[in-house]
Amino acid sequence: MRKTALITGITGQDGAYLAEFLLKKGYIVHGIKRRSSLFNTERIDHLYQDPHEDHRDLFLHYGDMTDSMNLTRIIGDIQPDEIYNLAAMSHVKVSFDTPEYTANADGIGTLRLLEAVRLLNLTEKTRIYQASTSELYGLVQEVPQKETTPFYPRSPYAVAKLYAYWITVNYREAYGMHASNGILFNHESPLRGETFVTRKVTRAVSRIVLGLQNMVFMGNLSSKRDWGHAKDYIKAMYLILQQDKADDYVISTGITTTIRDFIRMAFDEVGVTVDFKGEGDKETGFITAIDKNKFKEVVGEKYLESFEKRIGETVVGVDPAYYRPTEVDLLIGDSTKARTQLGWKPEYNLEQLCQEMVLSDLLLMKKEEYLKNGGYRILNYFE
Repeated sequence: MRKTALITGITGQDGAYLAEFLLKKGYIVHGIKRRSSLFNTERIDHLYQDPHEDHRDLFLHYGDMTDSMNLTRIIGDIQPDEIYNLAAMSHVKVSFDTPEYTANADGIGTLRLLEAVRLLNLTEKTRIYQASTSELYGLVQEVPQKETTPFYPRSPYAVAKLYAYWITVNYREAYGMHASNGILFNHESPLRGETFVTRKVTRAVSRIVLGLQNMVFMGNLSSKRDWGHAKDYIKAMYLILQQDKADDYVISTGITTTIRDFIRMAFDEVGVTVDFKGEGDKETGFITAIDKNKFKEVVGEKYLESFEKRIGETVVGVDPAYYRPTEVDLLIGDSTKARTQLGWKPEYNLEQLCQEMVLSDLLLMKKEEYLKNGGYRILNYFE
């Protein structure tokens, strides 16, 4: 019998990679996406089949974590073997601007899903994965952070996820549900949203070397994060639901890096050396050298002459507007439990991840430059 999985947040980075992973394993995959006036399925378009085909494996449903009746209907219709709850308002900075919606979607939304499974009498059949986050640790009480480290959330997003974490544990203990938390540390990829720091960096680096923008403004450059590849982390999600007993696991690389060093790494991928000077919101990053051979190989020879003139110029600045009201300065995870019990380990290192993201964004930005310069023209009906 083929298994059926339901993924909330299927159009996001993790949802897209997980959907592809499960389809390759022979699953029938259902996904929930929010209704939008614009198409927002770019990450999974290569997986989607003609809706009129007889043997489809991927199905999409409109829904939202704030709509309990619709969630219950979808789960009742699908009768899934596994649910991966990846849907969330997941931007930490934005959560300070939309705290009520964040609590509703990320916190109470998880309760709605768990309660739907209980009311539909699917407790014995359906296994649930809850996407928890390293932001739970916030003002860290222990270094590195593991499953027993006390939580200290520092944003509306993290507080909402704290409720989601504990309600998942509560339903597991109260109703015998196979419901598990994956406490995932930062995980990135070329599919990462453009407002998240790593993608913001690799996109900006690509635009800067192509001459499409002059510099990028960041927040706290000294923040330290434990960054892994989303492709590795979705495998951990799958492994968590294959265990006989539900439990909670930290998923991380165990290596921490400052945002400043990630910026250096991204520029290095295109042969550009960037150094920093100053402190706080006066800190800047400026070009000190160019590896011409690497630049020509990765970016292209035609961009080198104009970019060489920028040696000594500032390409990174700090804007206090990007500071969080309460900062999270250091996150580094101890995933010993996952590595021991799940047999999980990351295959990508940060250098490989950074290189993949930079090369992907270079390709995308070259397409943008091509369109900007008239390489492709859409008929304007207002002419």
